[in-house]
Amino acid sequence: MKLRIAIQKSGRLYEDSVSLLRECGIDLRNVKDRLKTESDNFPLEVFFLRDDDIPQYVQDAVADIGIVGENVLLEKNKSVEIVENLGFGKCRLSVAVPRNQEYAGIGSLSGKKIATSYPGILSRYLSDHSVTAEIHEISGSVEIAPGIGLADAVCDLVSSGGTLFMNGLKEVETILSSQAVLVRNHDLSAGKLAILERLLFRIRAVKKSKRNKYVLLNAPNDKLDEIVALLPGMKSPTILPLAESGWSSVHSVLSEDTFWDIIEQLKQAGAQGILVVPIEKMII
Repeated sequence: MKLRIAIQKSGRLYEDSVSLLRECGIDLRNVKDRLKTESDNFPLEVFFLRDDDIPQYVQDAVADIGIVGENVLLEKNKSVEIVENLGFGKCRLSVAVPRNQEYAGIGSLSGKKIATSYPGILSRYLSDHSVTAEIHEISGSVEIAPGIGLADAVCDLVSSGGTLFMNGLKEVETILSSQAVLVRNHDLSAGKLAILERLLFRIRAVKKSKRNKYVLLNAPNDKLDEIVALLPGMKSPTILPLAESGWSSVHSVLSEDTFWDIIEQLKQAGAQGILVVPIEKMII
């Protein structure tokens, strides 16, 4: 029995999706220009599909699970279950208007023409805010619509905002913050659910490793209590005596979110020779 996963065949999520599977220790046969492949060391079969099709394939049980952007998932509105936020492919779906145009809030879009590739999400958002606007669905180059007179505003994916700026637009309203998610069919068999749990165990170990750093440092024994108090670790720091009398080696794990603040405090407390090592996998 194999678990079937659908991932994007090209585009912004493809590389990260393949990398995630490989970081989970899953060997994939040649994936270049393939529509389907399978792993030799894990019960997984991989389908390479258009991202817009992935929610439908998972809903219809052609694929058991899939990696897709939340923006696509919400637009397609298919009956699938999100089982894990994956933390990559982050972007936002935003409304943008010409830079020389004043924006007085979402109500100012009433009666306007808005170009977008996400009519479903935009329509629901406008309805929630009691705004009536004319939505023009276009599949590409949404940002040029105001410049050619097709629309008064756009609703499009934004990463850095550079594309909007180059087309004379400014971002004024964020509708959705999106990232890649792992979704599943509602009716997986017990056997496939067991494989999914094995895969999720590996994915979560990889995710934890990316958010944490392994730290080794030398500390004078008379400062150990102060230094240990700064190091939460997974349970408590590991302390080993050094060959030089009066000193110990302290090992711990720090979260990426608080890493630099704690490192500065460790230095002030007397820690020396601080070594920071990336973690490949982290299993708790």
